[in-house]
Amino acid sequence: MKRISLLGSTGSIGTQVLDVVSRLPERLRVVSLAAHRNVELLAEQVRKYGPSVVSIGTEEDAARLRELLGGADGLETGYGAKGLERAATVPEADVVVVSVAGTVGLAPTLAAISAGKDIALASKEVLVAAGSIVSRLVREKGVRLLPIDSEHSAIFQCLQGEERSKIRKIMLTSSGGAFKDYPLGALKDVTVEQALAHPTWNMGRKITVDSATLMNKCLEIIEAQWLFGVDASRIEVVIHPQSIVHSMVEFEDGSVLAQMGIPDMRIPIQYALLYPERVDTGLPRLDVTAQGTLTFEKPDPARYPALELAYRSAREGGTLPAVMNAANEVAVRRFLDREIGFLDIERTVRRVMDRHSAVKDPDLNEILEADAWARQAAAQLTEDSIG
Repeated sequence: MKRISLLGSTGSIGTQVLDVVSRLPERLRVVSLAAHRNVELLAEQVRKYGPSVVSIGTEEDAARLRELLGGADGLETGYGAKGLERAATVPEADVVVVSVAGTVGLAPTLAAISAGKDIALASKEVLVAAGSIVSRLVREKGVRLLPIDSEHSAIFQCLQGEERSKIRKIMLTSSGGAFKDYPLGALKDVTVEQALAHPTWNMGRKITVDSATLMNKCLEIIEAQWLFGVDASRIEVVIHPQSIVHSMVEFEDGSVLAQMGIPDMRIPIQYALLYPERVDTGLPRLDVTAQGTLTFEKPDPARYPALELAYRSAREGGTLPAVMNAANEVAVRRFLDREIGFLDIERTVRRVMDRHSAVKDPDLNEILEADAWARQAAAQLTEDSIG
């Protein structure tokens, strides 16, 4: 029996984690849940999975949660940053699933690692913003950092039994998002609804927009260099519209290993939770004979200018990746709120990065300060200054 703390339980990844738990009641048990604002759904999850600790964003929401649950016996209810950290460090937890959005997941992740918990990581921002700090603490505490993202899970699986010193390059696959074949000249006029119409994956709103700009791959490049110890210059992005090959690794001898499967996040989630075991839980399977042709192509820099920002962030390092991530979060939110256009997302991130003086070897406070500065800078950019 593995006991799980789940941070971000009401989000897209969190609900799929709980689906996997429901399929394996004899193997997985939830001991704590944390969510941001969805009180009603969190209350349903508490009733179904029976955690001992639960946390939500605000004190008001925590009061509402207690009201909905009618003072459930033995349930500890918290809120805010302290509540999130408490949920991440419940003593009986074996593995902490981190699937909260943004750098809010950084402090509880570090707390969980310090408490000796294995981490199943779905939040890109944790390693993007503070990869050096997280990686160092993982080594010191001797815990496992298990990727949930389909791309990093694929690489992780391809590297089982392999010498990482023999890696020649890593290839991160991408569907290309909603606008892979859209006329370049018309991208300035695309709508929020069009950007959210992902061709293959069912994801949250922010990640779906990131897929259209390829900013999700920018974050994954930074994340992969910390997870696998490979310089970003040896990490490539490959457009693969069918989303069947989830990533590939090329070795020094010319061999290329790829991990394949249907585009269903429950498969990499289950692998992370049960690692190193593989169990049949009735999830849909890939029929390779029904797939037809699988295609791969290089990303067009004119269509995906954000990619250059990832390699720039990786080269300069320090606080710049945190700034890139924070500026993108604000820019995507502004696009979803219809304040700026689709092309303004990448332009906003670039403008904020250009204005930032990176700290080379930052501590956690300096990272969080850079994050806050970038968010403010991105929010204050006018339409004229973005263009």
